[in-house]
Amino acid sequence: MKTIVPITAVTSIILVPIYIRLALRVIALRHTYRVALGAGDHSDLEMAIRAHGNFAEYVPFVLLLILSAEINGSSIWLVSLVAAMLVVGRLIHATAIPSGNLINRARGMKLTFAALALGAVANLIPLVFMFAN
Repeated sequence: MKTIVPITAVTSIILVPIYIRLALRVIALRHTYRVALGAGDHSDLEMAIRAHGNFAEYVPFVLLLILSAEINGSSIWLVSLVAAMLVVGRLIHATAIPSGNLINRARGMKLTFAALALGAVANLIPLVFMFAN
């Protein structure tokens, strides 16, 4: 029997271009400044590195929560909400760092943290029901 995880798949597909764009920004700035490692005292390169790194640090963990919640049979609306919060949070954060918009950067992180917390709840609910029966 095949396991289908459309919410995880669609969320991943949506996030890939954001990740690529963040990576390409780092590459372009490294090329411009001729910096192979680190930021070389270039604040815009440092911001690009952190935007890319922040994405790479948080997204896989939330995707894992989405995947496991989907496999464990959590409600579709709840898993979809976690996915939407992750995508919106990462979009807001990715655009806020290069522009220096601290308010939106915080909003993006709040949505990402909320996706983490709600993703944990989305996994906990089916587990509680499984052990209660």
